Amino acid sequence: MVNSSHEAMHRIFQEYPGLFTGVSKVLGLPFVPPDRVTVLPTDLTETRPVERRVDTLLRFDGDESFLLAVEAQSAKDPDKTASWAYYVSFLFAKYKTPPVLLVVCQDRITAEWAAQPVPIGPQWWASLTVRPLVAGPHNMPLITDPDEASADLALAALSAITHAKNPAVDGILKALSTALQNVPEAVADPIIELTAQGLGVNRPAGEFWRNLVAVDLSFYKSYISEEIRDEGRAQGRAEDILLVLEARGLDVSDEVRERVTGCDDPDLLRDWLLRAVTASSAESIFTGDREGA
Repeated sequence: MVNSSHEAMHRIFQEYPGLFTGVSKVLGLPFVPPDRVTVLPTDLTETRPVERRVDTLLRFDGDESFLLAVEAQSAKDPDKTASWAYYVSFLFAKYKTPPVLLVVCQDRITAEWAAQPVPIGPQWWASLTVRPLVAGPHNMPLITDPDEASADLALAALSAITHAKNPAVDGILKALSTALQNVPEAVADPIIELTAQGLGVNRPAGEFWRNLVAVDLSFYKSYISEEIRDEGRAQGRAEDILLVLEARGLDVSDEVRERVTGCDDPDLLRDWLLRAVTASSAESIFTGDREGA
C-alpha cells in the first residue's frame, strides 16, 4: 500500500512502466518504446555496511536497452547529488547497461536544482557528470481535458501529483475523475490511490480529490475510495451536528467544534446528532457517550 506523496511519485512508474513513454514525449526525448519493461530490485546495498536504495528501478529492453532509476525529491538536498552519482555508476557496473536517472519533483525550485548537471572530478576534467532528467511542475503538462486524461491515465495522475501545489491542479483532478468513470474498477483503483497519496492528505488538492472520488467515483470500492467516502460522510455528519446546534441558538465553543470535527467514528457522530436535536447545551451532546463525557 502506498502511504506517502514521496512513494507515489516513483511507485507510479512501477505500476505503469509505460508512463515513461508519455513523460519522454513531454520532455522532448527521442525515445523508442521498448519491447518489454522489467521491474528490478531497488536494493543497491554493497557487501560493506553502507545501505543505498534507489526509489524505483526499471529495465527497458528493446532496440536500445537501458535502466531507469526514478527518484522522488521533495526538497533540495546537498547530499543527494553524491547518492545519484553512486546510483548511476553502481547500476552501470552491476548491470552493464546504460542507466538513466529521472527525478520527480512537486515544486519548481527543487526541480530546477535537481536538473543541474553534477560534474564529478577536478574543474579541468569531469570524470563523471550526472545529468538527471527532471519531471516537475515546470515541464509536466496541465492535463485538464478528460479525453486527454483518458488517453494516458498514468500521465494524467503524474500531472496531478507534480502540480499538487498549483491551484490549477483542481482542473487536472476533475479531468482525471471524469476519465476514470469510463474504465474498469481494476484499472481505476491504483490510479485513485496513487493520486490520493501523491497529493497528500494535508493539502487542499488532496481534500479536493477525496471529495471528487466520494462523489464522481462513488461506485468504486477500493481501499482508498472507501476510506474517502467514510471521511466524507463523517465530515458531513459533523457539519450537520454543528448546524443543528447553531440553528437552535446554542453557544458552540471552539472546544466543542474541534471535538465534533475531529471525530471519525460514524456511530458516535450519529449519537451526537440525535442528542443535538434536544440538548440543552452544546456540551451536553457528549454526555454518556462511549469515549466519556
